[in-house]
Amino acid sequence: MTAMLTGRVLVVDDDTAIRTVVREALRRAGHSVEAVGTIADMRRALDEFEPDVLVSDVMLPDGDGLDFVPEIVRQYPGLPVIILSARNTLATAVRATEQGAFDYLPKPFDLEELGRAVMAALAGRVVAHDDGEVAASPHELPLIGRSPAMQIVFRTIARVVPNDLTVLILGESGTGKELVARAIHDLGPRGSSPFVPVNMAAIPRELIESELFGHERGAFTGAAQRTAGRFEQAAGGTLFLDEIGDMPLEAQTRLLRVLQEGEFTTVGGARHIRADVRVIAATNKDIERLVADGGFREDLYYRLNVVPMRLPALHQRGEDVGELARHFLERASADGLPRKTLDEAAVARLARHGWPGNVRELENLMRRLAALVREERIGAAAIEAQLAHAGGSSTGAEPPAIEAEGGLAGSVELHLARYFASFGRDLPPDGLYDRLLAEIEVPLLRIALAAAKGNQIRAARLLGINRNTLRKKLTDRGVDPAHSRRSG
Repeated sequence: MTAMLTGRVLVVDDDTAIRTVVREALRRAGHSVEAVGTIADMRRALDEFEPDVLVSDVMLPDGDGLDFVPEIVRQYPGLPVIILSARNTLATAVRATEQGAFDYLPKPFDLEELGRAVMAALAGRVVAHDDGEVAASPHELPLIGRSPAMQIVFRTIARVVPNDLTVLILGESGTGKELVARAIHDLGPRGSSPFVPVNMAAIPRELIESELFGHERGAFTGAAQRTAGRFEQAAGGTLFLDEIGDMPLEAQTRLLRVLQEGEFTTVGGARHIRADVRVIAATNKDIERLVADGGFREDLYYRLNVVPMRLPALHQRGEDVGELARHFLERASADGLPRKTLDEAAVARLARHGWPGNVRELENLMRRLAALVREERIGAAAIEAQLAHAGGSSTGAEPPAIEAEGGLAGSVELHLARYFASFGRDLPPDGLYDRLLAEIEVPLLRIALAAAKGNQIRAARLLGINRNTLRKKLTDRGVDPAHSRRSG
């Protein structure tokens, strides 16, 4: 059985209650703890108490705790610093890491998590970084969120920014995978070099190798001149391979070889070119299942999955919805749309929505509201109306009648074309097939029951299914047979 590491821990926080709670929790874990409330007292305790770990708040009465981290790292080499902060932003997490902090915990924090961080610090896993300023101000950073789920993301970003480790970003469509990749690039040492995104799902299978690695003149029919591939375009910077789960197996083999050897050749070329890029990959698929099913190379998966980062769906970070919505309204205003604000009831309604399209769906809704709502202050009724329209046609137009040209198939095709168009260059959230069938099945069940005057045996025969199947569908879809009987 491994013995628990214990040591001397200095806690710095101007909140007496926090000092007391943290001190007692760490003492119960076997540590010797000194707790102070100012930077001046911290300086004294560093010399007198000689701690093994320093735990410090940022906002202190006589200064910013983060400003003193580089000095502490220089004067007390090997002393790990754990930063606590109520300013739960990506900028704080990155700044803490760049200043040389061992770890960053957002307030309110979990005492068990703090205990684990102290244990890790005592185990000697000190991360040293050069002193330096964060390249972007908090207002320029694209990621927003104070939820616990996003704090985990921010801390991971802060840890991978200073290095070239390969990152695999996992998450549903619309969660902001490219924004995270851009933040890692922009805040890191490669930030002044190109960031080159590639959507693997959008490239025809036969062109993937040419797209990634480039081709020489005459390499294939139509190759009239030499063309640099994405690896070459991203030289010195970051190559973002989005939708990596859609990459064909033959291209996976070539990519694996490049990652292993650090060089590549163009299609039709013989000269080896150094691959001076940081690779960040992303997917909304269950990539471990793809590996198990043989659809993705296991060795490539391990090459890409050096630092995995899972982005939460928007419904898992409900406390961020209001802040995100206001941010998107501000951005819409900056783009020339009318300036709008949200009242409290509107924010509450947004928080109750399931957001199958995640952050992208929220952004599209805010832009639509900015353009269509006449009032300067948006209320819950306007939100409700737009969400109701989005459940059918995301453009807000009524779906065409069945009698439209092309019959039902034509109507559905027109409806889907409008729906896809509402997402611009992006794709709708995954699971469209089941969602579409559910939308069609509900009115079909209701009308069939109404036509059969509520007689389920007759309705089942009309639909061509047995009665038990009909009953299950009515239950699954929430259709009330009694209502259909009354309607008939």
